[in-house]
Amino acid sequence: MQTAMNPQMSTLTDEEIVARVRAGETQLFELIMRRHNQRIYRAARAVLRDDGEAEDVMQDAYVRAYAHLHDFEGRARFSTWLTRIAVHEALARLRRGRRLEPIEAQTQETQSMPTAPRFSPEQQASDGEMRIVLEKAIDGLSDEFRAVFVLRTIEEMTGAETAECLGIPEETVKTRLFRARARLQETLLAALEPAAPRAYEFHLSRCDRVVAVVLSRLGLGQR
Repeated sequence: MQTAMNPQMSTLTDEEIVARVRAGETQLFELIMRRHNQRIYRAARAVLRDDGEAEDVMQDAYVRAYAHLHDFEGRARFSTWLTRIAVHEALARLRRGRRLEPIEAQTQETQSMPTAPRFSPEQQASDGEMRIVLEKAIDGLSDEFRAVFVLRTIEEMTGAETAECLGIPEETVKTRLFRARARLQETLLAALEPAAPRAYEFHLSRCDRVVAVVLSRLGLGQR
């Protein structure tokens, strides 16, 4: 997302902006937020599976990051440091929510297996609806697989960055990504297979056009 600030500011690195914010140019923190809003939203959304909760976590994460800018030492990229704060905030909120859930609901969730989302043929007709299919399939992944898939595949973070954000070994990131992709393939196939007979439909307009051309070439057109 672009900001109304001086366009020259967009060429600054995150680390340069952080240094200037620390030095008193606090208004530049807006540039940090606008630059990373999508990544932070996706990271939080991957953990919580709820748009509103994800937005709340974004706000909390930015407030915490601003309050602790002096703790950023540059050992990792600032974007990784910021994403890790958001992930930790989201996980903490998730744990709080689960503690408040009735025991029966937790047991039912643990015992139930994720099922493939079912969609009408109309929902599968356009790219927009295909995005809905994909998002629901991603939401159907377990928490640990979903977070890794979103950070690695959607946000295109490296394995090392993802491991840093989630606090897990890089080898675990590779394993979870592999398993997440396999499960997504199964889920998407199950969701889309009912619509397979509708693929490559030969619509009436195309039928009329082909018939008309062939009749014309054969000299059998209307006289």
